[in-house]
Amino acid sequence: MTPDKIFAIIFTVFGIGFTYWYFLMKKDEVVSAKNEIDVVVQGGYNPRVIAIPQGKTTKINFIRKDKNSCLEEIVISDFKIKKYLPLNEKVTIELAPEEKGEYPYSCGMNMFHGKFIVQ
Repeated sequence: MTPDKIFAIIFTVFGIGFTYWYFLMKKDEVVSAKNEIDVVVQGGYNPRVIAIPQGKTTKINFIRKDKNSCLEEIVISDFKIKKYLPLNEKVTIELAPEEKGEYPYSCGMNMFHGKFIVQ
């Protein structure tokens, strides 16, 4: 076998392994919120996955630091919430979910995503 074929095989195996890890094995870090949590909106949402208690009001403070117009809005469709996020200002959304489950949220253009896990 020639060196170029060996290199191609090694590169292919590495590429398949990386793709498998990135899309199937990568786990999001879940951050628990008791009463209140700050979410920094900069190139996405940080934290992206938030655990909140069932039946208890939780304040989620979104603070947008990114000038990207896509991140100007937060949409939580399961709760019928759509709010404008002004740059460098705190916008508080109160959630008191009655049912356990996962509730996604996104930017106004549906390009950046996160989720709430109700426990």
